[in-house]
Amino acid sequence: MSDKNITITGAFSYTGKYATRILLDRGYRVRTLTNHPERENPFGKDVEVLPYNFDRPAQLTKSLKGTSTLINTYWVRFPHRGATFETAVKNTQTLIAAAKEADVNRIVHVSIANPSLDSPLGYYRGKALLEQDLISSGLSYAILRPTVIFGAEDILINNIAWFVRRFPAFGIPGNGRYEVRPIYVEDMARALVDAVERTDNFIVDAVGPESFTFEELVRLIAEKLDRPTRMLHFPAPLAYVATRITGLFVGDTILTWQEYQGLMDNLLASQGPSAGSTRLTDWLHKNREQVGQHYASELARHFRR
Repeated sequence: MSDKNITITGAFSYTGKYATRILLDRGYRVRTLTNHPERENPFGKDVEVLPYNFDRPAQLTKSLKGTSTLINTYWVRFPHRGATFETAVKNTQTLIAAAKEADVNRIVHVSIANPSLDSPLGYYRGKALLEQDLISSGLSYAILRPTVIFGAEDILINNIAWFVRRFPAFGIPGNGRYEVRPIYVEDMARALVDAVERTDNFIVDAVGPESFTFEELVRLIAEKLDRPTRMLHFPAPLAYVATRITGLFVGDTILTWQEYQGLMDNLLASQGPSAGSTRLTDWLHKNREQVGQHYASELARHFRR
């Protein structure tokens, strides 16, 4: 029955929570590694909770013993409180090495669309490096590359809706014609668990069935919320400064400069086949009363004590 023992990083986080529910529904025994083992466990005794122990590789290896497949969602969205892209890469390398030492058979790894070792953006360069490390590890692997993951706890879509609900105009960086191809969080979670049940090595873009330019995305959200919103185009540096100022008022990092660059360089787009069936258009229509009612803080989600 060892093939039914799954370890997932971040079972209390966004995508990890949905994947954990599916794992439990399919009869897997689940263990999670987390930065916050003290937080309330929504799964109770059904999920064993252990700390990452990146600084104690032997203990991390012990935590992974008996695991058939590791689902890795660990990463940092932006540097904060000593957590950097460099430390995230190092920690993930430690995790891969510990998994190999613990005789884990397979790693299902969450990457990002359009990673590149030559990228000037630390996020995309780090993700490319880790893909390379996983492929060369000798372990069986599945690498999923999402763009934007939307759902009830989503950051980007929700916060665009939050701004649309409260202001008569929305600032679009640049021409707004760069694309976004979002995937629904349950579709992403299902793709992760389906990858557990395969044995082949593969890399796939985890994207949804719809693609939008950024301006089309904002207009869609405004339309579904029935909010007349004027689109104002700004040079990206000016839009970024406005975002930083707004972030001071809401106590959050709304978008980093690297995220602006990735968005405008069309790195959130993919031409590959859809990995999910849920359309953002339909989801927004069904959830128009809830989306954007409250601001979703990245800092509060990941760095609260």
